[in-house]
Amino acid sequence: MIQAATFETTVTQSISLDYLLYLPPGYDESASYPTILFLHGAGERGDDLTGLYKQGIPAYLAKGNDLPFIVIAPQCLPDETWLTYREEVILLLDHIIQHYAVDTTRVYLTGLSMGGFGTWDIARLYPERFAAAAPICGGMPWLIDVEKATHRLKSLPIWAFHGAKDTVVPLAYSQTMVEALQAVGGHVKLTVYPDLAHDSWTVTYANQELYEWFLEHSIDYVR
Repeated sequence: MIQAATFETTVTQSISLDYLLYLPPGYDESASYPTILFLHGAGERGDDLTGLYKQGIPAYLAKGNDLPFIVIAPQCLPDETWLTYREEVILLLDHIIQHYAVDTTRVYLTGLSMGGFGTWDIARLYPERFAAAAPICGGMPWLIDVEKATHRLKSLPIWAFHGAKDTVVPLAYSQTMVEALQAVGGHVKLTVYPDLAHDSWTVTYANQELYEWFLEHSIDYVR
C-alpha cells in the first residue's frame, strides 16, 4: 500500500564567523551610522583576522585613514568562498544591527576579487538589504543565471570597478553584468582602469568619490 505523508522537523544550526569591526571616530550609540559590509579576496582567507589587513578597506584603515562608516569585515576559512557564507554574512549583519548604531537605510556592500563575486551574489540574494553595492574585479558566480540575477538587481545602485589588464579575473566578467543590467534599465556604472591589472581595489578604496557615492544612496532613496 502506498500512502502520502509529510515529514516535519526542526533543525538547529550553530554558526560561527570571525570578523573585524571598525567604528568611526567619535562613535556614539545614540547616533545612527552608515555601514559598509566588506568581503575580502581569496588571498585573505584563513583563521587569523590580521590577514584581512593586507588588502581592501581594512588595509586602508590600518594605514591610519578614517571613514564615517561602521565597517564589518568577515573572514572566510581557508579553501572556502563567499558562496559558503551567504546566510552567515546576513546573520552577522543582523547581529551588528542589533548591537551597534547602524542606519539600516544606509548599508552598503562591497568586495574585491573573490569578494567581488561575493558582492554580486549576495546583492542578488538580498537586494532589499543594501542601499548600494560596489563589486571590484568580480563577476556573477558561474552557476547563477545572469538574466534572473539582473531582474533582482536592477533597482540596486551598483558601481563596478575593474582593471583592463586583469588576467586573474578578466574584465569581461564585470562587463557582462553591467551590460546585462543596462539592458533592463538597471542603476549601474563601470569604471575601467586602463593601466591596472588585478589590483584595481587599492586605488578604488583610496578614492573618496566611492564613499561619497555610497552616501548619496539610501534604501528610501527614489531609485
